[in-house]
Amino acid sequence: MGTSTCHVVNFDKLSEVPGMCGAVDGGIIDGYWGYEAGQSGVGDIFAWFADGILGQSTPDRAAAAGQSTHDYLSELAAQQHVGQHGLIALDWWNGNRSVLVDTSLSGVIVGLTLASKPEDIYRALVEATAFGTKVIVESFDGAGLPVTEFIAAGGLIKSPFVMQIYADVLNRPISVIETEQGPALGSAIHAAVAAGIYPDIPSAAAVMGKVRRGPFVPNPKASATYDLLYAEYLRLHDHFGRGENDVLHRLRAIRNAAST
Repeated sequence: MGTSTCHVVNFDKLSEVPGMCGAVDGGIIDGYWGYEAGQSGVGDIFAWFADGILGQSTPDRAAAAGQSTHDYLSELAAQQHVGQHGLIALDWWNGNRSVLVDTSLSGVIVGLTLASKPEDIYRALVEATAFGTKVIVESFDGAGLPVTEFIAAGGLIKSPFVMQIYADVLNRPISVIETEQGPALGSAIHAAVAAGIYPDIPSAAAVMGKVRRGPFVPNPKASATYDLLYAEYLRLHDHFGRGENDVLHRLRAIRNAAST
């Protein structure tokens, strides 16, 4: 979980999962099929708004409070009740990788009013990426590959605000790795197996890897409201992403023509 998010799943059988980027026998662990899906914009969307759109206004206030812009907005947004901002966003600022596999899609925010505040939009963007993750999870579940647990890695696990929203939206506990260098540790685990120190990846990971189990647990009340919001997200997802309304593609075509 970082600028984008990569979702990898191990399963002991091959199945066709709509919108997945690939499935490789032994692609993650020998004896299992490794599936990959992804979201091509996650942390990048947060940065687009906090650092790009807001410019220097909120950063100045954040600096006065001794916080980063993201921490400042997160603190304000965390004080809200679920659904209080009245917004729904589609997390397609960099297209949709899974499950629509369409790089020409673009972002959408619905429900803005003159009363909407920066922290409202920031929270809606975080929620949108969590909803996008839930779409991917449900695609696996629907293909007969049940997702039974979540283990998160990457820069975004440093944000309790982001991770709690994900736990509430997914209505599942989320565990996190106990290292800031997940890719390097993964490489070391594979190297240890290649060198013959351990017989296989699970054995090496059991010794070298560390996971903090379930630090983010869903709040039942929040999850119940997120179910209502997710239903609205799905309606917008299909309306704009599955051809019911092709306005996002038409807008891109007009933009491209005007830019030449």
